[in-house]
Amino acid sequence: MQFEKEITRFAPSPTGRIHLGHALSALFSQEEAEKRNGKVLLRIENIDKARCKTEYEAYIKEDLHWLGFDWNGAVRRQSDHMEDYQIALQKLKEIGVLYPCFCSRGEILK
Repeated sequence: MQFEKEITRFAPSPTGRIHLGHALSALFSQEEAEKRNGKVLLRIENIDKARCKTEYEAYIKEDLHWLGFDWNGAVRRQSDHMEDYQIALQKLKEIGVLYPCFCSRGEILK
């Protein structure tokens, strides 16, 4: 079966060291990209300012290197792209498909 080029990603939050589930997910993403002659990206989900710490980003990269996880290109840090998200939200608002939600996280999980 022939696959088109594919981009996969591994996107941990820097709230601690990676665990076995993270390792499995990272290596699975890399394997799938390799199967399809694609590439795998590392995206750091660091927009939760209360829980995310810069030192954990360094630990994540160190652990991933040790595992043999090899991402393509620069690491994408979500907090570096807040302006992009604001632009996208503005476009959604302009076309009338954006609406406010006042639910708590707990209410959303119910």
